[in-house]
Amino acid sequence: QVQLVESGGGLVQAGGSLRLSCAASGRTFSTYFIGWFRQAPGKERESVAGITWSGGRTYYADSVKGRFTISRDNAKITFYLQMNSLKPEDTAVYYCAASRSMRYSGGPNDFDYWGQGTQVTVSS
Repeated sequence: QVQLVESGGGLVQAGGSLRLSCAASGRTFSTYFIGWFRQAPGKERESVAGITWSGGRTYYADSVKGRFTISRDNAKITFYLQMNSLKPEDTAVYYCAASRSMRYSGGPNDFDYWGQGTQVTVSS
């Protein structure tokens, strides 16, 4: 099992920034990718960004490219999602997830472990 704990959500005005954190623990040796997903009310869960466990490669949804940055702190085994230039349409519950798949697809079904989620609300 891999445990994931997110933090850092909150309320911010449009144009502002937030940094989400995802602390990983447990049997992390079997993990190849970490992903950030979000789900707004009435919408499907969607991929926001992904990163290889080593932090060497990153992936972004087109909607967040240039605004969001995913990264890893090797010492803490913590992953971050830095969100800048936030828009009201970024409002959602954000989830951190871990995948044992050796190929990154960004699909939620390819991720095996999930955090509890953290709410991000962007006001206009």
